[in-house]
Formats: sequence, structure tokens, C-alpha cells
Amino acid sequence: MIDRLRQMAIFAKTIDHGSFRGAAKELKLSPSVISHHISELEDHLGVTLVYRSTRKLTITQDGKRLLIAARQMLDAVEGELRDITGSAQDPSGELRISLPSVLSQSALTDSIAQFMTAYPRINLTVDYSDTRKELIDDGFDVAIRMLLDPAKFSNSRKLFEVDRRLISSCDYLRNQSEVQMPRDLQDWDWLLLSPVHSRGIQFHHHEMPTQKVKPRTRFMSNDALAMFRLISKGVGIAALPEFLSTEGIENGNLAYVLPDWKLDKLHVFVEWPANATKHGLIHLLVNSLSEYTY
Repeated sequence: MIDRLRQMAIFAKTIDHGSFRGAAKELKLSPSVISHHISELEDHLGVTLVYRSTRKLTITQDGKRLLIAARQMLDAVEGELRDITGSAQDPSGELRISLPSVLSQSALTDSIAQFMTAYPRINLTVDYSDTRKELIDDGFDVAIRMLLDPAKFSNSRKLFEVDRRLISSCDYLRNQSEVQMPRDLQDWDWLLLSPVHSRGIQFHHHEMPTQKVKPRTRFMSNDALAMFRLISKGVGIAALPEFLSTEGIENGNLAYVLPDWKLDKLHVFVEWPANATKHGLIHLLVNSLSEYTY
């Protein structure tokens, strides 16, 4: 079948150029090879496709019928190749993206919107989930990760860092005793993310040694947005991305616990399949996300 498709493509190019020599020049084959492929196609079909003379080629009625099918095949294949490579001026296609749900509230979603505006013919399926998804096994083209200490790979790129804060509602704090050091928080009502609950939380101070706290867990979930909503309702404290708390801090509903102590930052990076073509849609998206100012 592959040989027949190749012969049909050679036949169509020959008719387009009107000679074996013209087709041979474009396809980088010799005229005799072009003639051989068309003869084989005629033998396979049992019909004559072109009449040959020393001066020109004349297409037969059977050749005209085959030419219509061959041109439809070439147009479809060439069009799909242009879309897949993303090298056209107006690239099109589909991309599947996985990223943590909490980043729906971050500037990363703004950069995705910017990409959609710049490339209106590229359709996105975006999975906002705090359950880790795998690129190959789960069928994603790009994955956005957010980790404390990510490993570096050739098929990944850092996008930005996220400051974390220990957050609580003001109502909850009014019912707690005053604290001076991170270890004083050991028995408070902690809400923890399940992927990192066993690691403990490190606190850094510019004048004192780093302290690590392994808190008592009252609530554990893989959904940071749900935890933030619970915190806002006064049920405890949690270490969460700072961008979630900006509005609550400004209106006086939320407060930072031990604000002089800093937590380890989260690193947000993009990962893609190692075999992704350098000029395809995946790298078009990766480059766009990397150029955005966060």
C-alpha cells in the first residue's frame, strides 16, 4: 500500500509538471525512475494512465480519474503536515495541558489566555488538578509542575517561583495563644496538602537558625483551593501560595502567622515529552509561557 501511495504522488507531480523531467527535478529523482514508478502503477491497476511520446505526455480518462484522488490525498497530507509542525504563519491543532488547580488563580492562567489570543486556531484542553498527571500515560502534551525541589531535565524549563505564607483567618487567631517561634505552632489545627504532608515545613529567619515543624494534621487534601476556602472559614492554618491571600489580607479577614519567618518557595516549571519536535505546537506553547512576565 505504501508503494502505491508513493506512486500516486509521483504520478500527480508528473502530470502537474507535464513531463518526467519536470517531476524528476522537484522530487530529486531521475526521469527513468519517475517513468518506472508510473509503469508499475499502470501494471498494478491494469490500465494506461498516460500516453508517452518524445515531445509530451497525454493523460488518459483513467488517468484523469486517478489524478483527482491523488490530488485529494496530497492536499490532505500536506495540509496536516503544515498544521502538525506549527511552522505555518497561522498554526492550528490541539494541545492537552495538565497543571495544579491552584494555578487557576495565578498569572499562569493569564499567560494561557495570551497564548489563545495569539493563536486562535490552536485548541486547548486544560486539566486543572492537584492530582499529578503523567505526560505519556495520561495523554498530555505539556504538564505544569509546582514543587519545592524539582529535578532538572532537558525537557523541562523553570517558569517562575511562588512565595508561600502561613495563613489563617483573623477569627481563628483570636482564639489562639500568642506564638513567638515556629515550634509553638506544633499542635495548632493544620491543613496540609497530601503530596507533601510527611515532609514537614521549614521556617527561615534572617537572624535565627532554620526550624522545621512536623505539624499535627487535622485536615489533609490534594486540593489547595479547597484548603484555602476552609482556612478562610476559620478552621485552622495552612502554608499556601501567597497570591491566594492578597485580597483577604487587604480586607482584614486573613492574617499571616509568624510573618517574619519565611517558608521555602515553590518552583513552577513546564515539562514536555522528550521527543517533541523543536518546531511543533508544544514548543510554541512552552516558548510563549516562558516569555510571559510573572
